[in-house]
Amino acid sequence: MVRTGNSSRIAISGGMRSGSTVPAPMGPNSTAQGNALGSAKESMTSALKGRNPRTCSAITRAVTLTFLCCICVAPCAARAGDKANYYRLVPINVSEAQAGSRSPHWKPAPEDLALEVSGIAVLDDERVAVAIRKGEIWILDGVYGDPPNDVGYRRFASGLHEPLGLLWHDGAFYTAQRTELTRIRDTDEDGLADEYLTVASGWGLTGHYHEYAYGPKRDPQGNLWLTLNVGLGLKDEHLARTIREPTLGVSQGRWRGWGMKVTTDGKLVPVCAGMRSPCGIGINRAGDAFYTDQQGNWVGTNALHHMRSGAFFHHPEALASMNESGSPIAGIESIPTGLPYPQAVERLPAMKSPAVWFPYKKAGQSATDIVLDDSRGRFGPFDGQLFVGEFTLASVHRVFLERVGGEYQGACFPFRSGFASAVLRFAQGTDGSLFAGLTNRGWSSLGTASHGLERLVWTGKTPFEIREMRAQPDGFALTFTQPVDPHTGGDVASYTMSSYTYTYHATYGSDEILKRDLKIESATVSADGLRVRLRIAGLRELFVHEVSAAGVRNRENQPLLHSDAWYTLNRIPPAEQRPPLSSRR
Repeated sequence: MVRTGNSSRIAISGGMRSGSTVPAPMGPNSTAQGNALGSAKESMTSALKGRNPRTCSAITRAVTLTFLCCICVAPCAARAGDKANYYRLVPINVSEAQAGSRSPHWKPAPEDLALEVSGIAVLDDERVAVAIRKGEIWILDGVYGDPPNDVGYRRFASGLHEPLGLLWHDGAFYTAQRTELTRIRDTDEDGLADEYLTVASGWGLTGHYHEYAYGPKRDPQGNLWLTLNVGLGLKDEHLARTIREPTLGVSQGRWRGWGMKVTTDGKLVPVCAGMRSPCGIGINRAGDAFYTDQQGNWVGTNALHHMRSGAFFHHPEALASMNESGSPIAGIESIPTGLPYPQAVERLPAMKSPAVWFPYKKAGQSATDIVLDDSRGRFGPFDGQLFVGEFTLASVHRVFLERVGGEYQGACFPFRSGFASAVLRFAQGTDGSLFAGLTNRGWSSLGTASHGLERLVWTGKTPFEIREMRAQPDGFALTFTQPVDPHTGGDVASYTMSSYTYTYHATYGSDEILKRDLKIESATVSADGLRVRLRIAGLRELFVHEVSAAGVRNRENQPLLHSDAWYTLNRIPPAEQRPPLSSRR
């Protein structure tokens, strides 16, 4: 079938959003702030002399509040500016850009194109393809321009049902629609898709709006990975199209809440279950598949999971398909509820802990896509780590993983905020930069736009950060991107640490529970200054361990760009596996 497309080309500028100079940050009890506020009040009182007292009082309160807001926000804005020194955002196509930020040559995208990006595929060092939620695939060229003053747009495919991923492989695009995984090609090479073939299908669809299908991502063996949302709050008209597991009394569409893979011979294989809203999929350098889940019922906070056969994660309604042919999960007869997560795992051995928990609000509110930094250093000092998008806070977090006892665990760190809208999709460009696909349709997010495409570029400057956080038998080893000052790095007062977990229950989300402050007994700095070994009393398995290194400075007396990290300690390494500090890299 031939689909018509718009092959027009039009120039567009992605100029930076305008901003104002930020005053130097001042402390909340600063004498300068107090003097300035006092002067402002005196001036306002003089100007309002002789007016109605109520009016004067209201205006004075408003001015005071505005002044206080400004001086409190200024330090945050200054810190955001610091981050741009290392990783710079380049808008390519952002909705509702401020007029002052536009190039004189700026024009709207073709046909008022709403670039609600739901999938990105990098084609070469000039072009990317994007899927958009209205059901189209567009090819954009000139996207690496800095600034991107000459971006071309060409519609390649249309008529898709909410594609939520995009892969380019062997001359074809692959995307997950609501009901199938589709391969799309241009067989006559006229620049328009003319072949739409079903690669895999067979999962249920009840008609509930939340039944998203995400993917695909391709692993080194050629498998294509998909994840399927559960339907949330199914009504009678939806329940009529579900399957039911009688022992647990749960109902969902077939394979809803499951991670699936499509093999190279086209077989759809159910792999793991218990997903709620598995928006992101990613493959690490070892070739293992991961997904992100979002806080909600049965999911205490956002999480990153390793997908492997037979694993159950959170959401019991996914077990409606447990007895279906091909299911690798069987025999679960009850679900614990209302327990601290470590106790729930003990009661239900099939339930596997996340590799990483993202503490709510501290490390985002709605985790999305996963991308491997495979740039070999062209994106800075984090080669081999994962980056995870964040919807509500329009940002991205960084993840370091290690294997302990054969299972993944690790830490998440803040990385970059300030995107124009919710970050839904990622892809790494040929130059190492990250393309971020934006859309906040349906839910609100921070940012100045509702959708768009941005590029995150490393400036070549190395930020002072905690690069890695590794578990030790009696604490943690922190690796930094720059040598630390031995005095602050070796002072236990430079650090604080606590641990906590979440409640496993049907209620939406969970507070941090069983919180405990931990004593840091010693901090030992390596000879090269790049590593600090923290000895900590009271480590707890299956608990999040939160560290702040706010007192640490580098050898230029600069603080960390981000001083917080959150490590999910599923297993404490045995003492015999710990190499000496001098040999660790």
